[in-house]
Amino acid sequence: MLTEIPAEQFAATVEAVASEVLAEVEWSGPPVDLLAVAERLGLVVARDTAMNVRARFVRLSPMGGGPMGRGPAGRDKVDRAGRGTIMLADDPRPERRQWAVAHEVGESLAFRVFSRLEVSLIDIPPTGRERVANYLASCLLLPREWLAAEGEAVGWDLLELKQVFSTASHELIARRMLEMSPPVMITLFDQGALQWRRCNVGRRPPSLTSAEASVWRAAFESGQATEFEENALPEGINQIRCWPVHEPGWRREILRTELVDW
Repeated sequence: MLTEIPAEQFAATVEAVASEVLAEVEWSGPPVDLLAVAERLGLVVARDTAMNVRARFVRLSPMGGGPMGRGPAGRDKVDRAGRGTIMLADDPRPERRQWAVAHEVGESLAFRVFSRLEVSLIDIPPTGRERVANYLASCLLLPREWLAAEGEAVGWDLLELKQVFSTASHELIARRMLEMSPPVMITLFDQGALQWRRCNVGRRPPSLTSAEASVWRAAFESGQATEFEENALPEGINQIRCWPVHEPGWRREILRTELVDW
């Protein structure tokens, strides 16, 4: 079962599969367009404006019997002679469309990860397959080697990374920072409220410091990227920066706190 596999082995396996897939479709650098990747993998991407989910993977019957595959009750049978198709709902945000397709591509490729880990598909619950599909989606949109190189080149500036990896959302880039070096804490605020706060050094993150709060508040109020500029940073912290992701009617800020090596 997946829970018995060491986290490092699981992560390395998913990263390797994602890297191999991009090599197979001859994708050489960011940004990664998952709609194009899906087509290069032989999948069809089709719009379905009537869906109440962002995307789903089906196989279209070669005999004209319609879509069959993972989806609503009554469509659980898979016509393996059919062609894999990703049905994509309309969404005004291109990053959401990219993520939806990335997730479905991850679903279609999850068997590669399970095979590498020597885990039987029979033993995988739906939550396990979903976990692998989500991780593969992140690794396809933000390949580790490319993100690590670009991150170091721009000092992990979120807005600059978004320019390079334009098909990934700000939040997804921030989450992937937690899987890279150096040690950091990432905190996300929505509408003035803390939504989540995580650390990549294997411990529960401490409460927000007054220095972090002041940097976040400045970004929230000004709509500009901010950084802690006083002489003395709090103990154990190398840098504090915050980036606003504001739009009409909604304010989101992402705070990155770089830590002293522990």
